[in-house]
Amino acid sequence: MSEYRDYGVAAPHGPDMTGTHNPIHEMTPNERQIFDYLLKPDDGYDEKGVYWADMSIMQRIKFVTSGDAKEAKKELSSTWSMVKKDPLSPIPWYFRNMVLPGAGLGLEGYVLFSIGNLKPLFEAAFSDCWKKEATCNATWIAAVEYLEICGIIVGQILVGVLGDWIGRRWGLIQDALIMFLGLIMLTAAWGVTQNGWVICYVWSLFFYGIGVGGEYPMTATSGMENAVGSGKISTKEDRLHRGRKVTSAFLMQGWGQFFNQVLLIILLLVFHHGSGNDPYSPVAAQWTYRISFAIPALGTLWLVYYRAYKMKSASKQLTAAKRKSKVTGYDTESLKLTFTYFGPRMIATAGAWFANDVFFYGNKLFQSEFIKVIIPESHSIMPGWLYNLVNVGVSLVGYYLASFLIDNKLYGRKNMQMIGFLMDFILFVVPAFNFEYYTSKEHISAFQAMYFLSSFFNQFGPNAVTFLVAAEVYPTPIRATAHGVSAATGKLGALLASVMYNYITTQQKFHVVPWFGLGGMLVTWLFLPDTTGLDLKEQERRWQFIRAGRESDYHGVAVHPKHLSLWERMRGVGKHYNPDLDYAQKIEEMRADWEASQTRKVGEKAGNWDGDEDVHDDSVFSSDVSTYFEKSKPSPSILAKEKYPTTADSESSPERNENTL
Repeated sequence: MSEYRDYGVAAPHGPDMTGTHNPIHEMTPNERQIFDYLLKPDDGYDEKGVYWADMSIMQRIKFVTSGDAKEAKKELSSTWSMVKKDPLSPIPWYFRNMVLPGAGLGLEGYVLFSIGNLKPLFEAAFSDCWKKEATCNATWIAAVEYLEICGIIVGQILVGVLGDWIGRRWGLIQDALIMFLGLIMLTAAWGVTQNGWVICYVWSLFFYGIGVGGEYPMTATSGMENAVGSGKISTKEDRLHRGRKVTSAFLMQGWGQFFNQVLLIILLLVFHHGSGNDPYSPVAAQWTYRISFAIPALGTLWLVYYRAYKMKSASKQLTAAKRKSKVTGYDTESLKLTFTYFGPRMIATAGAWFANDVFFYGNKLFQSEFIKVIIPESHSIMPGWLYNLVNVGVSLVGYYLASFLIDNKLYGRKNMQMIGFLMDFILFVVPAFNFEYYTSKEHISAFQAMYFLSSFFNQFGPNAVTFLVAAEVYPTPIRATAHGVSAATGKLGALLASVMYNYITTQQKFHVVPWFGLGGMLVTWLFLPDTTGLDLKEQERRWQFIRAGRESDYHGVAVHPKHLSLWERMRGVGKHYNPDLDYAQKIEEMRADWEASQTRKVGEKAGNWDGDEDVHDDSVFSSDVSTYFEKSKPSPSILAKEKYPTTADSESSPERNENTL
């Protein structure tokens, strides 16, 4: 094979590796136009080839708003065309592209948030057990919340590691199967005594929580990697809407909460003689709770089928990354390098998620207080359920607005998370130091407003962003593990809140909670890079240099100061950014891929090629690019006619498929 491999160092390598040619200077204007089209797409570069983050503030605003306006017009036109052909066609499109990727999180939101919704019903219908704790052990009653969170933490770490080890697809199937079995256990939970029933119920929640925990790293990583095309050059959809695609899946969690609350209200009315008021019979409570778990079990069983038979390519990106690194099992070297080079990012993703979950849990504090003031004599669970339904509706507005703006280069991930944390801090700290004023009957409406606004900014901020960036800022081989560790740290925040709130008064809770928002904002500001507008293929390209021990040889936009954290900039990570060197470097990397592709063709013709056929595919190289590489660096051992087929589009314009080199 040596006679076919005399091309120098394989990619990644720098420009002018041999010292015999400069690829930029040898280009004709037409060839330069072709390479600009491939390497400097117009959604990230202006007509002069300047990267959007290198523009002045006014130029950047003009560039971004103009691009967003064109993209919005294009999407609206596409939607209108669908409606004209079939008025209902946008519904199945939304279901395929937004609902199905987040179905697991929708089921997770449905079941997990039903635990908090059902507890008041259990306390009313089984007061001796759940409220007075006379017939049931107080430790097991408290364990309903603790063990649920512990199960989620186990699943987040375990399935995160397995997802990087055996693949995304098997992680997704495993999650759905565990959730299905967990729902069967919850539906059928029983005991000889009420305490025995509670114990069975608690361990069923723990088992179900393992599946739920795995949904976090699996849904985030598979959704993101499916958003990033498999070609050598990313598509405009990848670059402009990656964040929207992932957060659109995540917002299904909100719809899960919404449908759970609606169904519980309907079921209680059905089994409680059309009334939602107390007293509640044990029979009505049992039917309401069991049917509410049986219904999502059917949806979860279908999810097992869908993931097993319809998502067979979910691990494609991970497989490609492992092949490049020549790894077959778990990539321990990548794990070590991730903590070496991206350790501070873990402080940002894990620390911010921890702070957010304390807030997320604390949001319910508002509700219990203003209900006491508005309906002081009521013992019905319906007011709490109805206010929760309104709150979920407000949260959904936040979810959708986050999905809408998360890819906007002028706002984006980091700003969204920082502003969300800051607003939640303000909305909690104001009533904390004026508690009696805002909980008085005259001012309770302002207290309610702060409750709903805190829900809105939690979703339009850290809750949506933490889910996305905990996968986005890490390399593919270790992405699920990093996301799982970050999410598990977040659940430790929820666990802290659930334990801490049992030992302090309501006003003290309002004194404690706000500072987690301020801490989350500071951690985000210092350690979180802003990946808004960053092509993930560039991040993977940088990772290949790091993997090869040549971090300083990478000069691309992944080390642009805009896409680095303040901490990374202070450490000088961005000092090697050089757009001109990077442009030449990319061309040389393309040349190496092209030469390897030609090597394979010659080897196949000679009958002695023993390499991997999937690594190099010469069909991805256009004849224009092939002509340039042949002209600028001829390969004597390869016949010209063998390099690429003669096609009619050899003189075509660069307006071609973005996945074609």
